[in-house]
Amino acid sequence: MAFVIESEQLGFGFIPPQYIPDGKDEYWVRNVQAPAGKAWRPLDAREREVLIANNNYCPDWDKFLVSDPFDPSLIRSSYFYGLNRIGAVRNALLKRHDFCVPAGIRNSTIISCDIGDDTAIQDCAYISHYIIGDNCILSRIDEMQATNHAKFGNGVLKDGEEEKTRIWIDVMNEAGGRSILPFQDITPADAFLWAAYRDDTQLMERLKEITQKEYGGQRGAYGLVGDHSVIKSCRIIKDVFVGQWAYIKGANKLKNISVLSSKEEPSQIGEGVEMVNGIVGFGCNAFYGIKAVRFVMGRCSSLKYGARLIHSVLGDNSTVSCCEILNNLVFPAHEQHHNNSFLIASLVQGMSNMAAGATVGSNHNSRANDGEIRAGRGFWPGLSVTLKHPSRFASFVFIAKGDYPHELNITLPFSLVNNNSRLDRLEILPAYFWIYNLYALERNSWKTLARDRRKTKKQRIETDYLAPDTAEEIIAALSQMEGWMAAAKMVIKETPGYETFPRVHDKNDPELSLTAEDDFLPAFDLESRGRDTVLLKPRRAVAAYREMLFYYSLKTLVDYLIQGGLAAGELSYADFAAKMESAGQEKSGRVTARVSEWVNLGGQIAPAFRVDELRERIRRGEIDNWGGVHAFYEEMAAAYPLDKARHAWEVYRYLCKDSPQSAGQNARQNAKHPFLSPDVFKKELANLIILRRKVSEQVYLSRAKDYSNPFKDVTFRNKEEKEQVLENPDKNPFVRLIYEQTGAWQEAARKLYERL
Repeated sequence: MAFVIESEQLGFGFIPPQYIPDGKDEYWVRNVQAPAGKAWRPLDAREREVLIANNNYCPDWDKFLVSDPFDPSLIRSSYFYGLNRIGAVRNALLKRHDFCVPAGIRNSTIISCDIGDDTAIQDCAYISHYIIGDNCILSRIDEMQATNHAKFGNGVLKDGEEEKTRIWIDVMNEAGGRSILPFQDITPADAFLWAAYRDDTQLMERLKEITQKEYGGQRGAYGLVGDHSVIKSCRIIKDVFVGQWAYIKGANKLKNISVLSSKEEPSQIGEGVEMVNGIVGFGCNAFYGIKAVRFVMGRCSSLKYGARLIHSVLGDNSTVSCCEILNNLVFPAHEQHHNNSFLIASLVQGMSNMAAGATVGSNHNSRANDGEIRAGRGFWPGLSVTLKHPSRFASFVFIAKGDYPHELNITLPFSLVNNNSRLDRLEILPAYFWIYNLYALERNSWKTLARDRRKTKKQRIETDYLAPDTAEEIIAALSQMEGWMAAAKMVIKETPGYETFPRVHDKNDPELSLTAEDDFLPAFDLESRGRDTVLLKPRRAVAAYREMLFYYSLKTLVDYLIQGGLAAGELSYADFAAKMESAGQEKSGRVTARVSEWVNLGGQIAPAFRVDELRERIRRGEIDNWGGVHAFYEEMAAAYPLDKARHAWEVYRYLCKDSPQSAGQNARQNAKHPFLSPDVFKKELANLIILRRKVSEQVYLSRAKDYSNPFKDVTFRNKEEKEQVLENPDKNPFVRLIYEQTGAWQEAARKLYERL
């Protein structure tokens, strides 16, 4: 129902009187938001005459303030209501891409706005209560307004609002049991902290209080458009914050969102887009009819081609095209490009990829909508995979095509999972990627780092597939497999130390050859039903897992020494060993052994005890704002290289079947006789150099195997055509990059070897 009001009233009374503090007026929040240093003045008689002659209308020209220089001839055929303050208006052209318009205001209705210097506004039917920056272009906008209770996507309340109006995002669970509040500075780590530790009820209350304190409160904030931003050919823009250098064109509806943008990380929103109740991070793209409702887009992420992002947080450097993502928390570096892919009620912990036809977590195969999927880093459901929730997957699990009718708990990392419908059994090939597809594994880490477009890296994202989190998963998997082997009376030889360490690439090792009797191993508790579950090639998998741990532990230590300057004489091995031996964390007055619990905190890997410390400090009120939380993330990132190196030291100890006690307490107290002596370290470094070379060779062979497949030839007339279309593995840029990196690393390792 439309109401008739006097034109003199339009633009005034923005804040209801009961919400205006004593001694303030309705412009007090606006004046805080407005750029400092502007000198406003009233019009002189000549300027007013020119404005009226140019077919402009204002009920009270005394409420039309300007700053110098001001050319009134550049304002034409426009209506002004309320208090308007216009920055410098000069005869200038503004250009963005190929779109070029003159500065000034034409054919528009402006209601109680501040407009920056040399800004162009043309054919905008309704702009109300906005502060518009310098050098902006606003063209052909149907409606652009801010309400007195605008929250710009933050999940807060303004004065006088009821709790039921607060906007929550139901991540990970459709039933809402893990709801979080969005806010402008939110990171995937913040979302995880809020969603994962639901048993910590005091923490939940503190996070809500912190968010409300920082982003809620007083009514009366105006909408903002940052300097150098362009908004054109849009329909409805309501309660939207737009940062600097943003580019928005052809959007259907933007409501209650923040579009964070800067010159270094500009954000863009394109045609047909509809976004409601959410946060668009710095450097994001949203194009071609996408829909986003109750959402967060992490830094430098993209939505394209009709993608739907609903009740979800999408991590940094992720790209989603066409498909639907509903009730999810997705960590950085996620790829999903297919219209028939669905990701529902999940935690996906980054470096992940969804194939066409994959349906992960649909509640249509469950009695309730409160199930969840939890997947570690490197999650890769293959073509037409359907999964039932609740299910859990270790890191870097590849799921072969098929319908998986029962809940899964795949605890073996780097594995291939297959539903063998002919034999009606679940098959798992542990360490599949390490044995058969190192190209995919190495390339995943490389592309995660190479595609990190963030100019401001608010979190250190772990890109290496072998890190403390995955190493601990491997150790747990080995323990699990040892139990199954013992039950099946399958024997595998002990391999302590470097001299007899198994090398999975050594084809002559009898332990790696398979016989008809031991090519599979019965496994248990990996699927919810009682059908057979088997591990394929278990002996080779055990050898591969051990080799991966050796590679992780020694390479991590070598990299730490190289970066620490041992090769250049800036660090002694004794000092290094002392650091490693003393690094077990002090708890309850004693030195603990290996830190076995690690948390993937939004792509950042941290020891669980550090995350627990963060939670405790938030509970106690020592950290009482999100800036403090993010500063703690930085502290954890600064400590991570040493935390990781110490963990690698203890993983090597585990491989040698040597506990801290059997190593002797004197070894911990005397750096001259460390557990890993310089002589042993030199021998293992030589083994590592050989293994590093083999890894690069396996990257090549993984790629060459695909290229040499005879079925690759069937679509080509001859070899020459194939070579023009398909890349020869010898010329593959990534393969060549791996060889180059291996060569550079070997040279650094050689210098280190000479120093030991």
